[in-house]
Amino acid sequence: MVSDRIADLVEYLVVSIVDDADSVSLEVIDGEDSSTIEVSVAEPDVAKVIGRHGRTIKAVRTLARALAARLETSVEVEVLG
Repeated sequence: MVSDRIADLVEYLVVSIVDDADSVSLEVIDGEDSSTIEVSVAEPDVAKVIGRHGRTIKAVRTLARALAARLETSVEVEVLG
């Protein structure tokens, strides 16, 4: 699936940000027109993934959306604690 390639990118980015890489898990929810990627991380790492004023997660979302656009789909990235 196309969304798997995007999920791989998101996972790579998130794992390189957090301290507890083993606690990172992704769930891909495929809809008709777009996909949602839910990222679960350890509670202490949530702030790192979101970043100051949401800058880090915004950058991750931008990269995911750019790849999705190249693959002619759309994607949303959500962070769960």
